Amino acid sequence: MMRSRGKDLLGKVIVSEETGRKFGVVGDINFISDTGELLNIVLTEPTKHIGDLTLDRDESSRLLIPFSSVKSVGDFVIISEKEIV
Repeated sequence: MMRSRGKDLLGKVIVSEETGRKFGVVGDINFISDTGELLNIVLTEPTKHIGDLTLDRDESSRLLIPFSSVKSVGDFVIISEKEIV
């Protein structure tokens, strides 16, 4: 099994598992430093399809995708829309 580093996610396109729509790009990752638990992906370069999702925002009004919705990481970050809505 190949392991990825968090910085390897930066710049990857975020795509829906259900529809294949692109939502934007991974700009940053929020995590708990003590435990390493991944909390959210900070979305940059949002596409028009992001309006279909109900996403939280951080204190800087950046869109957040819960890491629990991530299904796989490869050339793209695949997320499940069903787990966000």
